[in-house]
Amino acid sequence: MDDEQNRQQEDWLNSRKNRLPSFTEVLSRRTRPPVDLFMFYIFLQREGAEDILDFWLDVQQHENLCRAYFKDVRKSGKTIKEDWPQYWEYARRRGSIYGTVVGLQPNVVKRSTTSTSDMINDQEKNAYSADEKHGGQRSTTPGYEKGHIPSPATAVNSPDLDPPRSTTPFSLSGRTSALFNLKRASRAPTFIPRSAAISRMDLIASAERIFYRYLSPAGTVNSPENHEIYLPPALRIHTFPLSSTQEPKSQSDLNMMAHIPDMFHAQKEYCFRAMEQDAFPRFLRSKAFGNLTPVSALVRLVVGLIVLWIGLAAGFSLIFLDVQPKSKRFFLFIPFAFAILFLISHQYELDPILVFLGQSESTPFRTLTIREPYVKRLLLGRAIWVTTLVSLCVVALTLLFWAVPGHRL
Repeated sequence: MDDEQNRQQEDWLNSRKNRLPSFTEVLSRRTRPPVDLFMFYIFLQREGAEDILDFWLDVQQHENLCRAYFKDVRKSGKTIKEDWPQYWEYARRRGSIYGTVVGLQPNVVKRSTTSTSDMINDQEKNAYSADEKHGGQRSTTPGYEKGHIPSPATAVNSPDLDPPRSTTPFSLSGRTSALFNLKRASRAPTFIPRSAAISRMDLIASAERIFYRYLSPAGTVNSPENHEIYLPPALRIHTFPLSSTQEPKSQSDLNMMAHIPDMFHAQKEYCFRAMEQDAFPRFLRSKAFGNLTPVSALVRLVVGLIVLWIGLAAGFSLIFLDVQPKSKRFFLFIPFAFAILFLISHQYELDPILVFLGQSESTPFRTLTIREPYVKRLLLGRAIWVTTLVSLCVVALTLLFWAVPGHRL
């Protein structure tokens, strides 16, 4: 199995020898640092917008749970029509992303089954199955361990009482970046513990957690984990009438439960497109063409200005004190080299020394190894250009101060 996974990783790397990865490849964990899913999650955390990725990952987990339930039903010898007639009727009339799993005929499936949920690769599916055997589900958020987060039993939100909302998926109004909010940065995403076969109540519990965490307006649920993400009005879900503590009995509740597997798919697709068109291009610009975080680049700007002031002060002192021999002025290249390196590194958000060492910053002053081949080539080319530019500026500035005749005041 390990050999097969390694061959698969090599095939994916070979397919990206001359291009940057797509957003689909990043989400399906087919890329390597510094353009992998973990780095994208950190990038969104820095902007205080990781909720939209958390939502996508949790809905992905919810859909995996539903898919596993349908497969278990079919393995037991039953059909979905016999086990869950309400869902079968719903899927037959309106279509479902699980059409091939539940056994619907292709000409009956109205909704496209080609979606972001199909991006799970064989490696993830194998790991998912292995986790099921151990009685639990693995974390969907990269680099973070999960903890059980209990959800409220009931809550009903009226659309007439909705508080003001964000206007874009990545709006920072009312948000605090994870850089200044360590408690929020360590928030654990949804975890659904299970020690037995998946039941429909598990599906309700999964959907309930997602609703109260991401779709219920902030402040309406007494939980520190509640934070509403932006969705356009047509995709907002205002109420969740089912409860994971009480099995549905009435016909209306049973009909409502039939919506659970597909409930968040449209919202998930919207979040995918929003991240793909907005955050992901900025992420690639940040990590494929630079290797510094904003804080680290700002520190280099401050240090560079201070060192440049020291170098200029020393240079003018040597000139106006007419220090002899004149060759002593060549030592000015030391402060000038550090100053110009720091200033140009800030401008390009790229430290050539780190690139030559094969490193890229993940968080301020913490680095990881660059393992994506095409990104490594891009950064190496930019590092050579930055090094050349720094060398030219240092030589020019040093020669300028050497050529000026001394004049003692």
